[in-house]
Amino acid sequence: MKAWVLAARPKTLSGAAVPVMIGLSLAWTDAEIHYVPGTFNWVPALLCLLFAFIMQIDANFVNDFVDYAKGTDDNATRLGPKRACAQGWVSIDRMKRVIAATTCLACLVGLPLVWYGGLEMIIVGVLCVIFCFLYTTHLSYMGWGDVLVLVFFGLVPVCATYYLQLHTVTLEVLIASIACGLVIDALLLVNNFRDRDTDLTAGKRTLVVRIGAQPALWLYLGVGIAAFLMGIVFLCNGHWMAMVTPLPYLALHFFTYLKMKKIWAGRELNRCLGETARNIFIYGLLVSAGLLLSCFFFR
Repeated sequence: MKAWVLAARPKTLSGAAVPVMIGLSLAWTDAEIHYVPGTFNWVPALLCLLFAFIMQIDANFVNDFVDYAKGTDDNATRLGPKRACAQGWVSIDRMKRVIAATTCLACLVGLPLVWYGGLEMIIVGVLCVIFCFLYTTHLSYMGWGDVLVLVFFGLVPVCATYYLQLHTVTLEVLIASIACGLVIDALLLVNNFRDRDTDLTAGKRTLVVRIGAQPALWLYLGVGIAAFLMGIVFLCNGHWMAMVTPLPYLALHFFTYLKMKKIWAGRELNRCLGETARNIFIYGLLVSAGLLLSCFFFR
């Protein structure tokens, strides 16, 4: 059980929860202010959250399996947390079966969303499954990981969650989804910053490997600042509290950046990985709280 919990990587689940959290908060706020109050539906909301969690765990299992199969997870040189397949805690055949079961479970959980959002939800679900596999098997090795994070941890979950409630997507939602994707990309950036030397040796051309350590460190700081500044869209739409509440996130993000700069390399960067996951969750909580408070003050 401990091996499977570690393989699921609980710290990464904040990246799955935050986009849905922000999408639901936007939908709730707009439903109460601009549409018919009380139209918010909790069933698709819970299904979205559950689907996001299962897909994140599925992606982590796939990553565990593929990186071991490709030889990327070398126990002698690995700086990150230990992986189940590489450590021999879970056999390759068992991991394959669990990946298949988890993928099917995600599809079963997501299928009822067709009732609330139409057949286009099938397309969204299929793309999520396809790119869950393509990311680890091919695209992350080609440096496309950050783009996929922006799309599948920003645009897709925030917009789809909002659409399932109000059957439309506004400019505010689009910008908020991009900001969310940038915040979550910080987790990938610190992970790849830590692994830049081993990734280069393994032929994994991540964005960090391509641009170098110092520009990657600046980019880490920049995505957090850019996401915060994009919150001006909330101010323009009367949700002014959502522009103010993420200020503590910005401070925490900056302190983690300073810690990364000081540590620079080695296993100690795992502390920054944990802090970044914490910062992402705090960002989601603060933006969501700001949106809900704006709804209260609007009234």
